[in-house]
Amino acid sequence: MKKSLCLLLTMVMVLSLTACAKNNYPTDVDTAKDGTLTEESSASNAENNAKSTKKVVITVTFRDDGRGENGAIWKWLQAAYDSFDQKDRCELNIAPITTFEGDYFAEVALSLQSEKTAPDLVTEDTFQLAADVESGYLTPLDGYLAGYEEWNNGSYNEALKTGVTGLDNKVYGVPYNTDTRGLWYNKEIFKKAGLPKEWKPKTWEDILIACQTIKENVPDIVPFWCNSAVATGEATSMQTYEMLLYGTGERLLDETTGKWIISSQGILDSLTFIDSIYKNNYGPPLSKVLNGQASNISAREYLRQGKLAISLDGIWIIGNYLEDGPSTWPEYSDVLGFAPMPTQNGDGTEITTLAGGWAWSIPAKSDNKDITMAFIKHLMEPEVYVDALVSMGSIGTRTDIIDNEKYSARPFIQTATDYLKVASFRPKDSKYAAVSAHIQSMVESVVSGTSPADAMATYGVDVTRTVGEDNVISN
Repeated sequence: MKKSLCLLLTMVMVLSLTACAKNNYPTDVDTAKDGTLTEESSASNAENNAKSTKKVVITVTFRDDGRGENGAIWKWLQAAYDSFDQKDRCELNIAPITTFEGDYFAEVALSLQSEKTAPDLVTEDTFQLAADVESGYLTPLDGYLAGYEEWNNGSYNEALKTGVTGLDNKVYGVPYNTDTRGLWYNKEIFKKAGLPKEWKPKTWEDILIACQTIKENVPDIVPFWCNSAVATGEATSMQTYEMLLYGTGERLLDETTGKWIISSQGILDSLTFIDSIYKNNYGPPLSKVLNGQASNISAREYLRQGKLAISLDGIWIIGNYLEDGPSTWPEYSDVLGFAPMPTQNGDGTEITTLAGGWAWSIPAKSDNKDITMAFIKHLMEPEVYVDALVSMGSIGTRTDIIDNEKYSARPFIQTATDYLKVASFRPKDSKYAAVSAHIQSMVESVVSGTSPADAMATYGVDVTRTVGEDNVISN
């Protein structure tokens, strides 16, 4: 009986070992009768080995403003990849979205919904982040950031971290730039119009008076430009409307109740200022205003060519005028001034500016999160990062680059950075993106001839429909 049991156990062990030996090979591999791999199975095994060592692909998506490989972000990504110490493990697939400003966020959101189309790395405007987080499109980075020394030792501006933090207090991006806004003005045109070389308007009325003076004395010049259409998207909401609204002392959200303000004197006054610009022919032709490339037309053509006197815009436009920029202008720092935007009825000491910025985020459906995070860290290393900031014309998010000569020597950058001390930020609310779209429609309707009062009324209806009657208030 014992012999039979031993024989049975021996047979089971042999069969098990044979099965294990066969399972060491891929299931679709054939073997010869002697147990060696056939020529066909050897080729298959080699193919499988090749697959196991194949480089992962990091796909990166951002908004391309039409410059392609000459764009600042494209160059930054390529330079970072070329010096990446894990380059042998990955390939970089630069996959920008070339579209109007107002369409980028919708196209990104669409791509983030599917594993087939989601990139591994995406640029997120901080205003859009809350909505994308609520939709489940982004990966929380806290686990990665816990071991990221620079994130935790003060190398990043603490105030700017709030812009990439969701309502759940998790971090969903690494901020790579920020900005402030003001009034760019052409000193040569001002001289011809009899206006001061060092201009600092104290009120909105001072701006309108300057526009009238320019129109009368330099009639072939566009006095004022501000983004004013749906096609220019968030630039219309933030750089124009909110710069005005916040200058009245009001905000989009009521600070006490947390409800959206849909009717107020501040809204009406802001729209009336915009109405004054266009009714008095201080602005550019509507064909230019309603163009999705209006921001570029303003900075790269009209301002650069001396056809525009005043532009309400951000610090980043100086990136256009660099030697490798799309609209090279060596004399820009001598010709242009950068005045603070006054409050509506200020005394000259009160200014208005808003700060925003962009971040690197990892989509939830990315297949290569670990190596993508390593690439983000490399993108943000000062030796790679500073050149990109200079090219973009942006304010940096790292505190340890302030003394970098290449960064700090740029004209106007210190002035723009000083504006950060009094900067306001957009609401960190997942409904902001939808409300912003209604702002754009409201502004464009005024530009197109609708009265400020009627435009505000329509805005109220639209916002109420979006956020619900319980979440709106009239002042």
